[in-house]
Order: sequence, then structure tokens, then C-alpha cells
Amino acid sequence: MGAGMEADEGVMATDFFWSYTDEPHASRRREILSKYPQIKELFGPDPLAFLKIAMVVSLQLWTATFLRDASWLKLLTVAYFFGSFLNHNLFLAIHELSHNLAFATPSLNRWLGIFANLPIGVPMSITFQKYHLEHHRFQGVDGIDMDIPSQAEAHAVKNAISKSVWVVLQLFFYALRPLFLKPKPPGLWEFTNLTVQVALDAGLVYLYGWKSLAYLILSTFVGGGMHPMAGHFISEHYVFSPDQETYSYYGPLNLMTWHVGYHNEHHDFPRIPGTRLHKVKEIAPEYYDSLRSYRSWSQVIYMYIMDQTVGPFSRMKRKAAPKKDS
Repeated sequence: MGAGMEADEGVMATDFFWSYTDEPHASRRREILSKYPQIKELFGPDPLAFLKIAMVVSLQLWTATFLRDASWLKLLTVAYFFGSFLNHNLFLAIHELSHNLAFATPSLNRWLGIFANLPIGVPMSITFQKYHLEHHRFQGVDGIDMDIPSQAEAHAVKNAISKSVWVVLQLFFYALRPLFLKPKPPGLWEFTNLTVQVALDAGLVYLYGWKSLAYLILSTFVGGGMHPMAGHFISEHYVFSPDQETYSYYGPLNLMTWHVGYHNEHHDFPRIPGTRLHKVKEIAPEYYDSLRSYRSWSQVIYMYIMDQTVGPFSRMKRKAAPKKDS
């Protein structure tokens, strides 16, 4: 890894870690495939993806209607301890679908993404795919990878209190950051996503009242903030070791999050669905066992907040490659 801006002991970094090498995944992919070509047999869609998504969507929408007359305290409690897990599961289902890992046909994955989006309450599936694929292709590249906090975010977060607020609101930053820093013109798919979502939300309010919709929105919000499942937002690429920019998590919550914790494996092989990523580690353990990984996403959130040397600047960045003359 190239030189970086490392924080002094006890002091939070005031700039990102800058790398002067390419992101590590493409070269590792080539090396692993040359040694273990059988990994290509793991490529391709997950045949059970549609069924899993349909079950979670149905359960969450039913729960929203069931809670139509609940108190606000009960609504918030069920949203945090139950609905948040379902909506975060659907968010990570949409992540799978952005890589076309449910069907071989891209348009079918987009339609399923719009369906999976329904309990989340706000349209995001189609837009997420646009930015997420850039995160893979241009990992850490300044001005392109919108997974990295903005300068404004990083300068505003300076201590444990402001980091706690940032963690609670990180889903807002994650969603709004690209719209301010790198807006993309919406197309027909975005309008379809918006239309279907508004129709569902309006129908829910008309038939069952505002509390049903509020439950869905609350489930999304609390599930993306100070919540065990939201630890993956921090664990994946926040630099706790200056020589490593992607981190895997091998804990039990992988079962509820489409195995997104296998994040080094995912970036190395984005065409392999989450349910098969553990096989990559089994086939090529020498490439992953030496990397730092996590067993608890809750611990990662705690470490992020309490470690005064770590903050939004704790990300690896690299300059965009100069454009070649045609």
C-alpha cells in the first residue's frame, strides 16, 4: 500500500489515507483464479433469492398492517427489535440484486429490486445500483466512489459525541451524499421505482393509516443507525489498519444479511452470490486468513466511536487514473 496520512497517536486524522497503488481486489482475483480456476463454478445467480425476498417483504408488510393501531412506543420498539432486521435484510438483498445475482437477466433483477424496496418506504433500489457498481469498479477513487464520506462530513465529526450522531444518521448521509456530490440524471427505471413505491405507500396509508407507513420508515431508519446490522457500513472499508482497506466479518449476522460480511471475498468475486462466498475462503484460505477480520459488528461500532484516532477520514482514497489520449 502506498503512503498514507496516518493519525498521530491519540489524534484523529485530518485527511484521508491516500494510496498510490491500485485497489487490491482485481489483482487478487486474477491471482486466485489462476491458482483455483474451479472458483468460476461458483459464479451465477442464487436460485432461492426470489423466494427469500418474497418471504421477508410479505412478513414486513403484514407487520405494518398489524401495527396500524399500535402506540408510538410499541411501534418504535417493534421497529428496532424486529422490523429493522427485516428492512436491513432487504437493503442487502437489493445489494445482491445490483450485481444481478437473482436472475441471469438484468431487467428481472431490477424488477425484483423494486419489489424488495417496498417495505423500505423510500425508493432507492435503482439509484443504489448505479452508485454501487462504481464503488466496485473505482474503489476509493476520489470524486467517483460515493461510499466514502464527504469533506464536510469528515470535518464535522471530531469526537465520540459527534461520531455517535453520525452513526445514528449514517443512512441519511449514505443516501444523500451521492445526490449532492455526484448527481446522476434519473431515467425510466428510477421513475418506475418511484411510482411503484409511492403507490404502495399511498395505498398503505389509505387502507391502514399513517402508523403502518411510519413503522416501515422507522424500521429503515433505526436499522441503518445505532444497530448491530448497520455495523457493516463501518466494518467494510473503514481503515483500522493502515495497510488494509477492505475487511470481512465472519459472525452470525451473515445469516440475515446475505453474507455481506464476506466483504473481501465479495469485492474479489462480485459475481458470486453471498450464499457461496464462504466457499471462496474455503478454497483459497491463504489469501484471507492473514487479513484482519471481525466477529462482531456491534464491537466495530463501539471501536469506531470510542477510538479517538478513527473517524470519517479513516478511509483509503486514491486519485483517478489520468485519461489516456484517444
